[in-house]
Amino acid sequence: MEIKKLGKADVVVIGGGIFGCAIAYYYTKNNPGKKIIVLERNELCNSATSRAAALMTIVRSKRSYIPLSLETYKAVADMEKQLGESLDMRTVGMLHVAASDARMKDLEELMEIAKEFKQPAHYISNEKAHRMCPWLKTDEAIKIGFIPNEAYCDPYLLGTFYARCAKMQGADIRQGVEVKELIMEENNAIGVNTVSGNIYADKVIIASGAWAPILAAQAGIGLPMAPVRSQYWITEKSGIFPVDSPMVLLPDAQAYARPEGGSLLFGIRESNSFSVSPKDIPSDISHFSFSPDRGAADLSEVIDQLARFFPKVYDIGLKYYIAGFSGYTPDGNLSMGIVPGITNLLFATGCVGAGISVSGGVGRAFAEMAEGRHNPFDFSDFDIQRYGKIDPFGNEWLQKCAYARSKKVSG
Repeated sequence: MEIKKLGKADVVVIGGGIFGCAIAYYYTKNNPGKKIIVLERNELCNSATSRAAALMTIVRSKRSYIPLSLETYKAVADMEKQLGESLDMRTVGMLHVAASDARMKDLEELMEIAKEFKQPAHYISNEKAHRMCPWLKTDEAIKIGFIPNEAYCDPYLLGTFYARCAKMQGADIRQGVEVKELIMEENNAIGVNTVSGNIYADKVIIASGAWAPILAAQAGIGLPMAPVRSQYWITEKSGIFPVDSPMVLLPDAQAYARPEGGSLLFGIRESNSFSVSPKDIPSDISHFSFSPDRGAADLSEVIDQLARFFPKVYDIGLKYYIAGFSGYTPDGNLSMGIVPGITNLLFATGCVGAGISVSGGVGRAFAEMAEGRHNPFDFSDFDIQRYGKIDPFGNEWLQKCAYARSKKVSG
């Protein structure tokens, strides 16, 4: 049977989440006249992107993330001008609450990192922090740092901003097109086989989130990441949750929170994070049961820790439960770039719960690398080969990545 040829492109991107859309935006912006095709088997940004808490954290303990996030902020400003619309990004700042000696030391290092990257940051009193966030009990805090330029956004809207601008610039974005397999000639990627036929390209970029290890395995690569569940709750509305209050990181409770239209959105790092083989995730995760009890058992395990800072958690109503998969790694770093020995295949994968924030930097980096130009960012911490040979579908690896999320204390 003859296989239908659906076209030829300079670049084909597998996955229409925020990474795929950001790559298309930068590629079309910086390479006028070149053709990029983005393939999404469902709707754009319908999986991990739309389920993200979307803290646009700039200042982090991992310095390699910071330039990527700064690029995202720049991209937002540029796209708002291009579209003549506001993303309505909420720059409310971030409170970092340290209530132990270990976390105080972490906070002091973080404030030095802010200074290093010329980001405004200062300490505030416990009383002022409580005034800013009336729900926040600060009695046990030793030090509280405030980083005023941090923001959050609607992640789906950001993803579609990238896509809309990319289409205006000439990107070919196709929804409802599923990629079945890579087309390889020995160790060279030359295109993709979809349910409708083949698409050939000079470069193939895998940006398919939780499912990326399946495609990587077709090229003989054990991609070092695993789908690990992230989950958060949104409370009922209350006067103790001002719409303009800051986001809050509570590392001593392994929790974070941000305002959500008069409610509070908060997430935890449960003691036993849930991970699953990419092979066991349906193509449409709306049909996947992330938690039969809507995270109640996980929340009950840590609720006493959280209540030290958020006492109302015991009796405030919880209106919504949201869960999704992020690609986690044991060291908490992204897994992306190229693999020596495999030509014309790039991996924009392993978001580690930071995909929304770093999307601009990731998009710009892959747009440049796809054209054979120098990556403007340092990806050395994200090296796909840093773990050696691994089985991304084996239980040992999945548990190792899940454990990393359980122990995560930063934003």
